[in-house]
Amino acid sequence: MKDLAKPLGFSVALILAFSAVTYVLPQMKGEAPDEKEVDVGELTMDSFLALGENLYNGKGTCALCHNQLGRAPDLLAFDVGKVSLERISDSQYRGKAKDAEGYLRESMLQPSAHVVKGFGKKGSNDTESPMPAVDQAPIQLSEVEISAIVAYLQKKDGNPVTVALPTTAPVAQKKADATETKPAQARSPEEVIAKFGCAACHSILNTQSAIGPSLNDVGKRLKIDQIRASIIDPKAEIAKGFPPVMPEFPTMTVTELETVVKFLAKQTAAQP
Repeated sequence: MKDLAKPLGFSVALILAFSAVTYVLPQMKGEAPDEKEVDVGELTMDSFLALGENLYNGKGTCALCHNQLGRAPDLLAFDVGKVSLERISDSQYRGKAKDAEGYLRESMLQPSAHVVKGFGKKGSNDTESPMPAVDQAPIQLSEVEISAIVAYLQKKDGNPVTVALPTTAPVAQKKADATETKPAQARSPEEVIAKFGCAACHSILNTQSAIGPSLNDVGKRLKIDQIRASIIDPKAEIAKGFPPVMPEFPTMTVTELETVVKFLAKQTAAQP
């Protein structure tokens, strides 16, 4: 019995240890996150515009790239209504919008319909936008939220707001649709990086960006646990010299997380 006591005790301890780990690890699932329902019955135009501004600077992550750093056009620096009409007339425009509201909405849902010169993906000759569609992962804005941002962009320059106040918010239907059209799980590091838009702010693979810290040498700077923690809770520790604008990724699965973490831990390239 004494001979069995030690291995039995070790086995029990091992089981308890694994059980503890399952509670510590984030329970990240590939399902669409719960939306904070907007009570459209209580919306006024002022609160609708305020919602748009909050989304622009928050959940929508618009300000992450559309700023003075040059990653994307700084939408707060010019009259987007006037410029939208000019871009519809551009010979490179491939969309279907007929007015400024349509162009702004289309640019959020189909970013590659028109890519502003100099802001396309590297090697695409400005035919492909690096911006993800905002109704898809990882941003996943609802129709009401998209409309609120469009209204805010119209109003900020003193233009007439042509977006009508929403009267219905079919949240339940949106959740069902999101489940049915849930993006396939990314399998390779490159697929994870593309799916969650990492290259929009970080230099990684063949993309260069100075909005966030370079990931090409992150394996030299951070241990694998630190890399994992920075993705799970990006606001827990902010890299010096960079704004706290990295979003969370509630739809990232554990498999996708570990795939990209292990890949980044091996990135030790010397930086120029």
